[in-house]
Amino acid sequence: MLSLNSLRILCSSRAALHPNWLMTNRVSVFKAVTCSTHWTSTSFPNKDTWHCDVNSRAPVKDRGLTYSTKQANSPRSYCTGQIKQNCWNCKQSLDKAQAFFCVSCNAVQPPEEGASYFKIMDCDCTFALDTKKLQKRYLQLQRSLHPDNFSQKSMKEQEYSESQSSLVNKAYKTLHKPLSRGLYMLELEGMSIEEGTDSGADAEFLMELMEINEALDEAQTPEETNKIAQDTKGKLADLTERTDAALRKGDFQTAKALLAQMKYHANIEEKVKEKLSQFM
Repeated sequence: MLSLNSLRILCSSRAALHPNWLMTNRVSVFKAVTCSTHWTSTSFPNKDTWHCDVNSRAPVKDRGLTYSTKQANSPRSYCTGQIKQNCWNCKQSLDKAQAFFCVSCNAVQPPEEGASYFKIMDCDCTFALDTKKLQKRYLQLQRSLHPDNFSQKSMKEQEYSESQSSLVNKAYKTLHKPLSRGLYMLELEGMSIEEGTDSGADAEFLMELMEINEALDEAQTPEETNKIAQDTKGKLADLTERTDAALRKGDFQTAKALLAQMKYHANIEEKVKEKLSQFM
């Protein structure tokens, strides 16, 4: 297999002889960059990581983001509205939009079907949410819903507390970081991450990623590695700001493209952490 440096020289020489070569062969370049990639993010709903394995996955040209509309699960209704429910234990009406406990008998309730993570965590349905408020809400809910609090309760309440606690954990992990939060917001709009489709990343961006990965591989000191870390942090901050602006305007296609770039840089950020740990 060619090294990144050899591949870079090959790409540069062919591009010089044939100006259109890089664009027409961007899928091959993309494969070289991403087949060593370990995606670190939050997936929905089951996994927290993406892995690339050339022996078990579809061709790289078939990976990326696709758009689909799901009318049956209207995402905007997840953030607003109240559904009247009754307590399973005492049958009294539950007045709160997201009632974890019955106000009459104090029995823990089952998770509300279809409730968004924003609703569960009592947050505004926005990309630029207050993470301090989110963390405070998380700690509050976990203190009250932790299964240890229901060891002497009925099996039904123990089951409900475990379900609610697990759901709160998942909601917090998803909303806490900008990347996973943005991907979740796209999912609420019917846009999803699909493996096996073209990501749409252009050749110039892929070449930039190759150079960063190459520099990281060749870094010999913590100082060199930290320089890459700071550059990556700056790129992620810029992408986060631009994604927020796009989502505020309702420009989900632009937000999708920006979040795709964030995934690449988030992966580099994780590789930087691994590299720094080697110097300790």
